[in-house]
Amino acid sequence: MPKLSVPVAFGDVSDLARSLRAQLGVGSSPPSHLDLLNMLARAAGYRNHQNLRADAAARLEVPPADATPCDIRLVERVARQFDGFGQLVRLPARTSHQALALWPFWADLPPGRDLSEAEVNGVLRDRHLFSDHATLRRMMVSTGLLARTDDGRVHRRVERAPTPEAALLIKLVSRKPGADMVAQVESFLRRQRRDEAAAAKGQAPSVFRSP
Repeated sequence: MPKLSVPVAFGDVSDLARSLRAQLGVGSSPPSHLDLLNMLARAAGYRNHQNLRADAAARLEVPPADATPCDIRLVERVARQFDGFGQLVRLPARTSHQALALWPFWADLPPGRDLSEAEVNGVLRDRHLFSDHATLRRMMVSTGLLARTDDGRVHRRVERAPTPEAALLIKLVSRKPGADMVAQVESFLRRQRRDEAAAAKGQAPSVFRSP
């Protein structure tokens, strides 16, 4: 099972060093792995490592039960049109797939900035392999992801919340360069099926289960 990621921040490195020095000076033998985890947690202001883990779990963004469902199969089909570097290999044939495939381009555009046509084209060129940034740019305008002036000289990303499918696709195609896109999608689907099975049994999602 995947491990729960436990981020931790320290206010000042000197305070961290003093706390660790004081704690390391208490015992006569080298600290164990768990001892070190507890020391780091206490240095960050927590009672122990378990307290830190509980706080990290509570801060995870868990969607509410009535959240809009995500069409995982649609995301899977569109994600397979991208290579391991997050570049769109080919434009999907279906209109609904095309609209979803545009969202990673939207995510790459800087928010709240006026952009020239050349700047937009530069972002689009880096994200696809079929050399048709003009079509992609026009499609983004027609689908409401990109706004432009009447003369076409100034463009700006339209700020809107991605759909559940778009948010997932952006995440999938923004992974480490060179990753296997098919393997990423299949790995996500396996986790999804495990969580669905766990939910049916009344268990917590995999992110909350102990590794």
